[in-house]
Amino acid sequence: MKRVLIWTGTAAAVIAILAGSLVWYAYHSAEKAANKMYENIDAVKPVYVSKDTTVTKNTKPAETKPIKNMAPFTVLVLGVDQRANDRGRSDTIIVLTVNPAKNSILMFNIPRDTRTTIVGHGTVDKINHAYAFGGVPMSINTIENFIDYPIDYYVKVNMEGFSRLIDIVGGVEVDNPFAFDYIDHHFDQGHLQLNGDEALLYSRMRYDDPRGDFGRNTRQRDLLRGIMKNTMNISSITHVNSLLRELGDSVKTDITFKEMKSFVANYRPEINKIDTVEVQGKGQTINKIWYYIVDDKERERVHALIKEHLQNGD
Repeated sequence: MKRVLIWTGTAAAVIAILAGSLVWYAYHSAEKAANKMYENIDAVKPVYVSKDTTVTKNTKPAETKPIKNMAPFTVLVLGVDQRANDRGRSDTIIVLTVNPAKNSILMFNIPRDTRTTIVGHGTVDKINHAYAFGGVPMSINTIENFIDYPIDYYVKVNMEGFSRLIDIVGGVEVDNPFAFDYIDHHFDQGHLQLNGDEALLYSRMRYDDPRGDFGRNTRQRDLLRGIMKNTMNISSITHVNSLLRELGDSVKTDITFKEMKSFVANYRPEINKIDTVEVQGKGQTINKIWYYIVDDKERERVHALIKEHLQNGD
């Protein structure tokens, strides 16, 4: 009987060691994948100072703060179509404000044809050209100037990575307002479950949409909302590891692995609501080029919405 207990105890110890080793390996592998995605641009990007003197750049979120004291923050998501020998353009520009004290995220697109000052290039052009001229740093500088609010983090995703991400999280559900065909694929009206390739096509169509780019922006926000919802349900370290490993070549971000862990452990449980806002403007042709014109009043409205959402929820 004593020998049986010894063998049973030994087997349990071996199993515990193996399980611990697997968890360590998965954790270490996830860290390596996250480090591959990491890109620090602080050295080439100045800190933005808002014209609104009540706005200051947020400190990076800390791991041990109580929920009510955890810093809210902003994230810029750039969806980029990269081409051979060409940096490409940021055809998707989405700003997120995250506030755990309010249990919510505020999300809005900046239409890619928006006419604005390209900071660091000395021109007035379409906002998505900032990425073509100066990559992520110029994009962030330009967008911060446009919304008059500092960006804390950025995530750049190429469109192939976008497709793989959706497959990894198990697809995404959307409510399609009208039926349409795009590149030999038919999308029915109503509730749809899309895989990565389908979601990529769904997000790109605009010419058959009665709302043009606005309709496409809405579909992109719906997809991103679905991705975030599915990602928030990921709890397995091996699933996280798979997610990071698969996206290593498709995503660049200045979010460190330590900060990712903080978001998963501390922030994610507190977020249960995602609100969306549409940037209002009008189309105008200038020198034979079509632009989306957002006036100063609308920019002030967007700035005020960001500021209000990032305030303490108490």
